[in-house]
Amino acid sequence: MSTPTPSADIEKKSVSLDGRVYQIQALADDQFTVLLAGVPVGRIVYTFGAANGVPEGDAISEDDLTAIGEAWFAALDA
Repeated sequence: MSTPTPSADIEKKSVSLDGRVYQIQALADDQFTVLLAGVPVGRIVYTFGAANGVPEGDAISEDDLTAIGEAWFAALDA
């Protein structure tokens, strides 16, 4: 089973994954809150050259958050 590929949109500050659109809100240079329908579902953090997802509750998996983080940070570097 594979995770769908997320798509980041820097202008809209969002990442689409598996039919859902997650809003990305900056906390610091390399830390962002991920929101779904205005509700925080986790954080993405860029440390030591890798994206890390930290879920808050059970609305999204760590793997999906990490995939969102990888797409977001790659788009920022582009």
